[in-house]
Amino acid sequence: MPVNETLATYSDYAFHSAVGIYLLAMALHLGEYARVRVRAVLAREAVPAGALAERAGAVVDPAATVVDPAVVDPAGTPPESDSPRPGRSWPERFGRMAVALTILGALVHIASVAIRGFAVARWPWGNMYEFISAVCLMAVLTWLYVLRRNPGMRPLGAFVLLPVEVLLFLAGSALYVKAAPVMPALQSYWLTIHVTAVSLASGLLMVGGVASVLFLVRRYSSGGGFLDVLPAAETLDRAAYRVTVFAFPLYTFAVIAGAIWAEAAWGRFWGWDPKETVAFIVWVVYACYLHARATAGWRTGGAAWINVVGLIAMLFNLFFINLVTTGLHSYAGVG
Repeated sequence: MPVNETLATYSDYAFHSAVGIYLLAMALHLGEYARVRVRAVLAREAVPAGALAERAGAVVDPAATVVDPAVVDPAGTPPESDSPRPGRSWPERFGRMAVALTILGALVHIASVAIRGFAVARWPWGNMYEFISAVCLMAVLTWLYVLRRNPGMRPLGAFVLLPVEVLLFLAGSALYVKAAPVMPALQSYWLTIHVTAVSLASGLLMVGGVASVLFLVRRYSSGGGFLDVLPAAETLDRAAYRVTVFAFPLYTFAVIAGAIWAEAAWGRFWGWDPKETVAFIVWVVYACYLHARATAGWRTGGAAWINVVGLIAMLFNLFFINLVTTGLHSYAGVG
């Protein structure tokens, strides 16, 4: 079936618009960090009003010592000159705007994927450009769901959007492929089932991996800096575990669906192709993570390290294996 070039062009426009919106949302999240960080520094360095008089030799009544509450409480309401609306600080406004832009970016991103599918009259997961776009979209949607359930996780926004931005930039530049029909081997309903499951599971695991990385930073750091704004270490670890618990069955189903598709396409369920081998290793790593979470002594720090290893292995399998190694999956550009 011929490609609708007009729809394909609109899909590209929507893709680049989504990348720009995500970038602006990440900048606002960083602005939220900067404002809260400045206020935290002012709080630590706040000097009581009577300190200067005491240095001058005057007798100071401790009960008369005054500290500006807007400076002492970094999460409190700033002075009226610092915010046009009393009761809502600038960091809060930055964070809300960042979330609103992330939602807008996700909607534009969904439009890009859907229009691409209509342009080529197939499920739009047929090459690395489309696949990375799908994985990043799943990651953003997962993040928005996590945020909806736990608004206190909002400070993670910049760290979730950073890998999304990097991957989308690579997809839209070095890995971009013009809209076109897929080769006969990929013209199967298993493309929809297998690759959709892989995309969804990978997006979920990306969010869980970021949470584990920040948990380790939070746990083993002495504090200060941007760590003042992050959620508690226990909150990050719990979020990583819950996301991974949901993603692991999806990833398991994706591996099984891939084996069934391989039997239909190549006459065998498993052939130790590089893609299949690393996919199995990733599955084992995440199985070890879930087992470690239920094992005394490994439940927190040790399990989080395994989750980070799983994130690295998953990204290695999704991108490096497809782009560098040769095998039965090399022509597809998808997993």
